[in-house]
Parts: sequence; structure tokens; C-alpha cells
Amino acid sequence: MALHLYDSKSARLQPLEPVTPGHVGIYLCGATVQGSPHVGHLRSAVAFDALIRWVRRYGMSVTYVRNVTDIDDKILTKSAEAGWQWWAWATRFEREFDAAYATLGVLPPTVAPRATGHIPEQIDLIARLMEAGHAYADGQGNVYFDVRSQADYGSLTRQKLDDMLSTEDDAQIDEAVEAGKRDPRDFALWKAVKPSEPADASWDSPWGRGRPGWHLECSAMSKRYLGEEFDIHGGGIDLRFPHHENEQAQSHGAGWGFARMWVHNAWVTTKGEKMSKSLGNVLSVETLTAEAPAAAVRWALSTVHHRSSIEWGPETLPAAAAAWAKVSAFVERTIDVAGEVPIDEVQALTPAELPEAFSAAMDDDLNVAGALAVIYEHMKAGNVAVEARDVEAARREQLLVRSMLDVLGLDPVSPQWKDEGGAGADSAQFDALDALVKAVIEERAQARAEKDWARADALRDRLAAAGVIVEDGREGASWHLA
Repeated sequence: MALHLYDSKSARLQPLEPVTPGHVGIYLCGATVQGSPHVGHLRSAVAFDALIRWVRRYGMSVTYVRNVTDIDDKILTKSAEAGWQWWAWATRFEREFDAAYATLGVLPPTVAPRATGHIPEQIDLIARLMEAGHAYADGQGNVYFDVRSQADYGSLTRQKLDDMLSTEDDAQIDEAVEAGKRDPRDFALWKAVKPSEPADASWDSPWGRGRPGWHLECSAMSKRYLGEEFDIHGGGIDLRFPHHENEQAQSHGAGWGFARMWVHNAWVTTKGEKMSKSLGNVLSVETLTAEAPAAAVRWALSTVHHRSSIEWGPETLPAAAAAWAKVSAFVERTIDVAGEVPIDEVQALTPAELPEAFSAAMDDDLNVAGALAVIYEHMKAGNVAVEARDVEAARREQLLVRSMLDVLGLDPVSPQWKDEGGAGADSAQFDALDALVKAVIEERAQARAEKDWARADALRDRLAAAGVIVEDGREGASWHLA
């Protein structure tokens, strides 16, 4: 396999060399289900969806683990403010996330483990760390990781421990937890129950009743489903520190190899700031899909390199919708000429069978910009074949374009998109547009027949201004979106 990915730990491109030949194990930090999902939350899932689709094109099997953090300080606080049971609050938003993933065509993970479903594994991990001298209890029901006991602490983010003030996320810091630390940079593995919290938000442990710290679940669950060492750990760039640094410390402290490679995606931003509820700049998937096809939302998230921020502005969704309409119309035209290529054939093409430049781009850290350039080149060749009514060439270009789009999760004829206005769908909107454009084309043909060239050009220019390109062929004029 020729795939190289940028490893955040080494800060360089690394070849993907699986722990187990023929198999790739991936752990992706999923949602903390404290509220409704927005496109910023979905960035990681969409980016890793393309990675998984590409790895599978190499004939590799994939075990994909995406966790659900369903017990957390924020969940307890927000559910209490709303007057909900914490577990009902978490379940509500877990379902919303699942619906959002499905709406954007994200492949389901092999397993989506919940933090609350793996308390025994987390307790066992704490005990292992204590036995190894990496953790200590404060006698008040709290247990901490001793960061100075772990020689490689800070290696993931290339920081020196003495330069750090804390290794806790701001939302996880409170006086009760801080009080028992030997060093302010130690982080909580187990938090003692508090009188202010619901009684059922805690579990029995050798150190007293309480609940796990935020970082613990990922180390325990990746070990449970992927083993002591696995191929790729992913998540948003904001999780590198402290969350992923602490995960690595726990797992290395337990004697596990943990992640061979770290892949992080950048943020979705608005006006240069990370999209977040605290800033009030969130855009929900539900709101966006009311304005444009869900595929257009996915297009906006899929066609920017995963390590580059997406600046979401007023023009983002219309531009994505126009691009989606363009590729859908292209596929529709090739189907009219050559028939629909079966989905199994589309998804069967290997990297060696796809255009060489496309595969090279995807192998280069999932370079979607380079991949899109190849897609557009083949769309151009396909349009030439359509105009020439070359059935064989039109079918070949449909196959290649759809196969490349499928790697990005955006084949217009896939079951995901076909019934939502993609190519091959009974789209009232497309039919209406087709009727209007053809009426103008007929009027233009009449003007040309009467040698009224000025009017014919004006009609063509009017369509061009609306983003409709008219092309004259041997069998008359045809149109497509710019």
C-alpha cells in the first residue's frame, strides 16, 4: 500500500504500515454528547470516512472505533440546568449525532463504545497504572496520573513538562479534584462522587464511589477493541493537548504500544474562530440541510484537505451546492447516453485501476484538492464523449468519475444520494430547470434559424450568467451547469 499520512507526533509524512498485514485499526475520538451536533463536530467523521473508504479500496479490512463520551462534567451540568436525567440527556444527543452522521453519508463505525459501558476496563487500567507506579490515590476518592513518572510525557505535542501549567482541560478543573494532586500538572483518572451530582452518575471502585476522568475511556476502549498497539488514532487538532497527550501517557504507562500514527484534522471556523457553542457561531446540520442538499454540506466538508481549516461563510454552502449540481448533472448526462454503471462495478475499482494522478493524490496524505482536479479532467473528457454520443467513452468516464467521487462519499447515484436529488433521481427541481433551459435553447435555435445572431448570442449569454453552459453539437444544443 502506497498511502502516506502526516503523523502529528513525528511532524512528517509516514507510510501506513499496519500492525497486522491486511488489516487497519483506527480509533477516532467521537462526540461528547452534551448538545446538538454542528458541522464542526462532523469534520472529523467526514475526513476519516474518506480515509476508510480509500484504505478499503486497497483490499484492506478496517476495524473502526469511534467512541461516545456519555458521562462528563459538561453533560452533568447541562442536563441539571435543563432538568433532565443525565443519561437521558446524553442519549438524546447521541441519537442526534447518529442521525447527522447518516444524513451526511458517513459510514458507521465497526463499534461505537460508550464510556459508561466500559467502567470495569477503566478501573482495571487505573489499578494497572497504580501497580506500575504511574498513579496514586489521594485518600479522598480521587486517583491521579503522575506525569513525572512517565518519561515520554509531552512527546506527542513536543512540549516540555516544566513549561506546562496544567494537563487538564479547563472544563475538567475544579477545586475538589485539584486539592489532592501532588503536582498541579498531574491529571485525574478517577473522580470522587460529589454531593451535588446525581447518585447514579457514579460507580463503585477500590478507591471509593466515583466516575472516570475524561481521558481514561479512550485508552481503555482502544485496548479493548484494537489491542495494545494499533495503526491510527485520530481526532480534531484541539484534542492533541491535553486529551491525546494524556491518553498516550496512560497507555504507555500501562506498557502498551498504543497508536503507531496520529492523524488530526483542522477546525471549521467562522470569521477565523473555531466553531463552538460557547462562541455562538455554530451551524447545525439540520439548519444547513434545510438550505441545500445534504450532499452539498458533505461536499463543503470533504473537498478541503483535512489538515486545513474550513472557513465557513455565506458563500460556502452555495458554492458547494453548485459544485454538487455540476457533478450530478454530468453523471446524469452520461447515464442518458450510456446507461447507469452498476454501483458494485463503481466501488470495485482498485487504486491501480483508477486514474494514476487521482491515486497518487489520495496516497499523498489524502490530497483531495489534487484528487478533485483529476475528477474535473475526466468530467471534461466525459462531456466530449457525451457530445460525440460515444457510448463506450461516456460509460468509461462515468465509471471513473463516479468511482473517484465514491472515495469521497459523493457518488450521485449511490443509494445515499440517489433519492435526495442526485443523478438518476426523480428530481422535480431538475426537471423544472431542464424545461426552462430547453425553452430558452429552443428560442435561441429559432433566432439562429432566422439569422438573428444578436438575439441568439443574448439568449446564450443570459443562460451563461445564470451558470448554464450551452454547447452546440451535431445533434443540436445541449446544456450543463458551469
